Amino acid sequence: MPITTDTLRRYAVARTLFAPTTLPKAIAKLGFVQADPIRAPARAQDLTLRHRVKGYRAGDLERRYAKLGIEEDFFVNYGFLPRATQALMHPREPRTALTAARRKQMDAVLDFVQAHGVVHPRAVDAHFAHGKSQNWFGGSSNASTQLLDDMHYRGLLRIASRASGVRTYAVRDAAHDAPDPAQAMDALIDVIVHKYAPLPERSLSELVSHLRGGAPQWAHLRRDAITRAKARLASAVVDGQTYYWPTSENPASRRHVPDDAVRLLAPFDPLVWDRRRFEHLWGWAYRFEAYTPAPKRVRGYYALPLLWHDQVIGWGNVSVVDGVLQTDLGYVAGKPPRDAAFKSALEQELEQLRMFLHLAATI
Repeated sequence: MPITTDTLRRYAVARTLFAPTTLPKAIAKLGFVQADPIRAPARAQDLTLRHRVKGYRAGDLERRYAKLGIEEDFFVNYGFLPRATQALMHPREPRTALTAARRKQMDAVLDFVQAHGVVHPRAVDAHFAHGKSQNWFGGSSNASTQLLDDMHYRGLLRIASRASGVRTYAVRDAAHDAPDPAQAMDALIDVIVHKYAPLPERSLSELVSHLRGGAPQWAHLRRDAITRAKARLASAVVDGQTYYWPTSENPASRRHVPDDAVRLLAPFDPLVWDRRRFEHLWGWAYRFEAYTPAPKRVRGYYALPLLWHDQVIGWGNVSVVDGVLQTDLGYVAGKPPRDAAFKSALEQELEQLRMFLHLAATI
């Protein structure tokens, strides 16, 4: 069968919205789960996992994190990933070299963490009184928090758990032998493709460029790594764009049949993360507007893309007021489908959302 826009759309939906499984298996299948601190109505990582994990409830990832064999770290952005994938990026060599004074600070904090096992940033701040410093977006935050973040990024510390959403820290085990740079880059790109395929050529290049965050020491290897990736991946030109995907998969498979479910997706869900692909496959522009001034927002503060069958037909802004789920839905066509099956599927999705949020059922 020829590969068309319709083919790619069905394939994209089918491969990423796999049958719900256990939390460890879902994380392994995704390869990486992007994190975001905003709760509207839940964090992005929870919204992503709820469609892919049986019986998932908001906060399950945080509650079970310590026993899952995963890590919080930078990859193409910040999130959760298997330890084997994290190991490919370490020992990490940030572009900013340490000063002698900063190294001395880190050594003192490292000794403190080793002595206490797991520490909360407040304990570090209380012990060392590092004071305040300017953060990356121009505001002020505890210098101890920034120091811990830097130590985590450099691989000296790991995230042990979260306490009411705040990261706690422990000493990271010493890294084993450094991986072969070319092999590691190939493996990291395979993780990217596995999660976000089918990928337009330009999006693939941009995602690989984002590896500067996860593996800054290998930034100079990106061009050759992309060349190797394009040679080993399957590809096709659709509407003038070259798309790439794993060679083991067949976008034209007849198995890629959309189901009857309605889903409200996280803004960073792998199905909708690539805005370039989104516009090509669904024919309209979706933007994340949480950081857009309110008067300039088109779809809302934290609009969740609304998927039905294999079509993203609109969006929803969802909140909880006095323990009651509130939804404000919008549609690209200006009104919802008149199909009775859509109304029933939407009600089922909202009921599942209530359960996910630990709210009382309406039935």
